[in-house]
Amino acid sequence: MRGSSGTTRCSDHEILINETRHRRAGPPLSTIPENLKYTKDHEWIRVEGKRATVGITDHAQEQLTDVVYVELPAVGKVVKAGDVLGTVESVKAVSEIFSPLSGKVVQVNRALEDAPEVVNADPYGRGWMVVLEIADPGEGTNLMDAAEYRKRVGE
Repeated sequence: MRGSSGTTRCSDHEILINETRHRRAGPPLSTIPENLKYTKDHEWIRVEGKRATVGITDHAQEQLTDVVYVELPAVGKVVKAGDVLGTVESVKAVSEIFSPLSGKVVQVNRALEDAPEVVNADPYGRGWMVVLEIADPGEGTNLMDAAEYRKRVGE
């Protein structure tokens, strides 16, 4: 999309200004899908009816670096918004995964037990972590949309 200044974003590293390509310094911007909601703790959530899929954001996995282990909750576990769902361990740190909403865990991504690196490769797709049956769909009013999350992480 071309702005009024004649600037177009070509990729995470390049912009087009008045038909000339310019490379942006620094690491690429993380991916922040528009169709998800986000928490201050860098979890994402996709709500579909009474179910919600949860994972960690691209920004979070970049900060952690290489994920080597993911501990997920038992199916059937009941959680409140803000409760710990599990942990993600990387070569750099161990981080807790917090539940964005209250509900019951109805599915976990068992594939991450054998291939935790999928969280780095595809955090919004195959790297999802749990599916919750939502207790109160109205509870998510404190979640951020993509624009708010982008602002929070400085992108």
